[in-house]
Amino acid sequence: MNSVFGNLGTVGLAVVLTVLLLVGIPGGGKLKPLGWWPTLILSMLAGSAYKAAGGLFKVVPDLVGSLIDTVNGLVPGVTMPALALSLAIFILFKRLTAKQVGLLGIAFWYVAAGAGGTWAYVSDSIANLGANLA
Repeated sequence: MNSVFGNLGTVGLAVVLTVLLLVGIPGGGKLKPLGWWPTLILSMLAGSAYKAAGGLFKVVPDLVGSLIDTVNGLVPGVTMPALALSLAIFILFKRLTAKQVGLLGIAFWYVAAGAGGTWAYVSDSIANLGANLA
């Protein structure tokens, strides 16, 4: 046996992380609500899982991609690394609720993974991990 739950896969990972964010941010059960940092980390993992899962989950990367195209239309020549760093600065310095951090974390991960460099390697590793959770 290689896994706790059998064949989770990338779609299953995307579903699980989405449910965790939806019910974990507001809390109300036996566990405390997710804090700022756990929400950010889980949303970044969810963004990577969405990108890897495709299908219905492709809606999120497509929406973020449309926003990136809009920004490029307004400010021609802006690069993905510039957008990723700007989004990271916004997330870290702006007072945000856990819900806002969750949404922006998903968008950040998609932009940062598209920017290349270390973030792309981490995103690819998470996608491979999700695919190999069988």
